[in-house]
Amino acid sequence: MLIGLIRHGLTDWNAVGRIQGRSDIPLNDEGRRQAVRLAERLAEEEYRWDFVISSGLKRAQETAEIIAAKLELPLLDADERLIERGFGQIEGLTLTEREERYGADWNALDLGQEKVEALQERALAFMADLEVKYPDRNILVVTHGGLLSRLYAALYQDRQAERIGNLSLSVLEKREELWEPLVYNCTRHLLAEPEPSGEGRS
Repeated sequence: MLIGLIRHGLTDWNAVGRIQGRSDIPLNDEGRRQAVRLAERLAEEEYRWDFVISSGLKRAQETAEIIAAKLELPLLDADERLIERGFGQIEGLTLTEREERYGADWNALDLGQEKVEALQERALAFMADLEVKYPDRNILVVTHGGLLSRLYAALYQDRQAERIGNLSLSVLEKREELWEPLVYNCTRHLLAEPEPSGEGRS
C-alpha cells in the first residue's frame, strides 16, 4: 500500500506570507501550473495510483481536481480530517504582523489555534482508516502544510523538521507497522520554473 501525500499549490496568501489555516483561499495561477507539473511527474513515474482524496478547502480541492483529471483518476469526496490546522486569531496575518500584534512568542500564546495533539490525532486517524478501507490500493492525498508537518513529526520523530513546500510530494509505503518514506517532501518537479518565495504556511 502506498500513500502519496501532497501539499496544495501556491495561493496569493502563500506568496506574501499570510498564514491561511482554515481560511478558504483559492489557488492562484502559479499554484495551478504547479499542480499540472506534479501531475506530469506522477504520470511519468513507476508508481501507479488508484484514486485521489483531499481536504474540502478550495486550494486543496482544486489541486486534487487538476491532478485527478490529468491522471484520469477518480476523485473521492473530501475528508474533513484533512483540513488545515485552525490558527484562530492569527489567520490572515504575515509574520511581521503577528509579531507586531502579539510579540515574538506569538506561537506560544493561546490565540485560538487548534491544539497540536488534536491535529496529529485526526491526521493519524485518517491514515489508519485508509489502511482498513483500502489495504491494497495506492492513494494520492492532497492536504496542507501545517497538517503534513505535524503528521510527519508524529510518524518520524527522529527526522529533522523542515518546511513543507507547496506541491511537495511524499510517498509512504506501509511495511508491517511502519510507514516507510520512499520520497520525502520533494519538489523537483518545480525546478524547471522558479517557485515564488514566501513564508506562508498551510
